[in-house]
Amino acid sequence: MPILHGVFMEIAGTGVLLAGQSGLGKSELALDLISRGHRLIADDAPEFTRIARNTILGTCPDALQNFLEVRGLGILNIREMYGDEAVQSSQHLELIIKLRAGDQTSSNAEYRMESPESNTCVRGVDIPTIVLPVAPNRNLAVLVEAATRSRSLSKRGYVASKDFSDRQKKLMQ
Repeated sequence: MPILHGVFMEIAGTGVLLAGQSGLGKSELALDLISRGHRLIADDAPEFTRIARNTILGTCPDALQNFLEVRGLGILNIREMYGDEAVQSSQHLELIIKLRAGDQTSSNAEYRMESPESNTCVRGVDIPTIVLPVAPNRNLAVLVEAATRSRSLSKRGYVASKDFSDRQKKLMQ
């Protein structure tokens, strides 16, 4: 079973892997998301298995179950701190959010209108991936929730940037 480094969470019903370099705040972000009602599946070393043609299941190794390591606080037992509803044993991997230091993205309007989504291959399945810059004063928990909800809408056929663009084109006619 391959292991990908990161924190695997259930956010608004969606399996999301928070990935990125060590020290960017993945665990602190996970703790913030847990306090907002989302669930921890695995910290640091989630295991991923392909269970169907386009389906990846993420689980937590038994030894790590319920635990989250947060710098400055040490090892936290999320189940003991927040209750049974704060943890989950498994979830389908549907989105990867890669945290990146600093805002190295282009600021031009054309780039901002494009979808920031790409794909990461996990066990032969392309998983939608969003790169999220980490910078001071950014509320990462809100951004991760919004990215997750936006992804859920796009799976159902609604893409906000296309809707916005179509409206603008219609107004210009």
